[in-house]
Amino acid sequence: MSSKLKTQEGVRATADGKERQSPAIWGERNSFSCQMDRRSFLECALTSGAALGVCEFAQCMFAIPAWGLQKQDDSRFTVEAKFYQKLQNKKIKCKLCPRECTVGDRERGYCGVRENRGGTYYTLVHSRVCAAHVDPIEKKPLFHYLPGTLAFSLATAGCNVNCKFCQNWDISQVRPEQVPADYAPPKLVAELAKQHQCPTIAYTYSEPVIFSEYLMDTADAGHEAGVRSVVVSNGYMQEESLKTAYGKMDAVKIDLKAFTESYYKDVVVGELKPVLDSLVALRKMNKWTEIVYLVVPTLNDSDAEFSGLARWIKTDLGPDVPLHFTQFHPEYLLKNLPITPVPTLERAKAIADAEGLHYVYIGNVPGHPAQNTYCPKCHRMLVERVGFTASQMLIHKGSCPFCREPIPGVWHA
Repeated sequence: MSSKLKTQEGVRATADGKERQSPAIWGERNSFSCQMDRRSFLECALTSGAALGVCEFAQCMFAIPAWGLQKQDDSRFTVEAKFYQKLQNKKIKCKLCPRECTVGDRERGYCGVRENRGGTYYTLVHSRVCAAHVDPIEKKPLFHYLPGTLAFSLATAGCNVNCKFCQNWDISQVRPEQVPADYAPPKLVAELAKQHQCPTIAYTYSEPVIFSEYLMDTADAGHEAGVRSVVVSNGYMQEESLKTAYGKMDAVKIDLKAFTESYYKDVVVGELKPVLDSLVALRKMNKWTEIVYLVVPTLNDSDAEFSGLARWIKTDLGPDVPLHFTQFHPEYLLKNLPITPVPTLERAKAIADAEGLHYVYIGNVPGHPAQNTYCPKCHRMLVERVGFTASQMLIHKGSCPFCREPIPGVWHA
């Protein structure tokens, strides 16, 4: 068995606020054609030399161009959607996200992964995994949820927005048949998470909103096996789908792209208000939630926006919700802007601190002290992080060991 391999560049994990896929292995097809069962196939994807990322399930075994139209058995991935309304003349109205796409027979909604077939709406990505990897939970980033543990992370193709800065556009902005994928049913994912000593399954990389049915079924399978579920999402959902799908999650990280409707309209192709509504709903559901705000130079980096965001979080969510200000790197359709200066991120943190938020972090700046967790009362360091590793964790029974101040989060499995 032999194969020539090269590693795709791109190792920043949160440069767009959305967790980046791990570096991908692209194979040049040679004599790598032996038969493997599904478990061995997935094991190959998870253990082959370098960290895996884009389409690793398929590319571990075959050299398939990412943009080629692939012949796949779609029937394995096709399941009736849960969030839609039937209309006249075989049309349907999707009720998954605020777009409420009206979809005619044999057509798809905006996300490209849900199709109307004769008046019945189907998801085409159930168990259709195009990216998977074992990641530190800090890479999501979740800093107050089981620090120092691993998450079995996966994604399907598709998204319900089109962020101009998306790092994972090669899977988020395509249709499922354009990306190599493998069949990974919920129970198998739960088994693999346990096998790789991951206490959580993370739905990430693309946009989990659009594969809600798969997310829910996998979360159920995980919980039966003693594995929790976390989601990395844009939060652009309707209330019913949020409560039903994310109600099964144990923790949620929301990418709050900006704090103005104009930014959401022009840069995200979405809306701000539904995301804010989602955050409030998650708070009422008592879901552990953290927020990432990607700071893009000249577009969403004003002091007024930072202070408005911090005040809203404190008033509507509470001061203990962790807020991560993340450094932007030029990607996709926003290559004309510079990397976010570190002083801008530090200014954002200072403003949020002054507004009364207790846990404000700076992301994607390795080694910065604002990646650590400090007690808001005595200001002693409680969690030290080196890259995506929690190198020291002093929190004891949910409290600061120095002054006994409660530190909100989930610190132990």
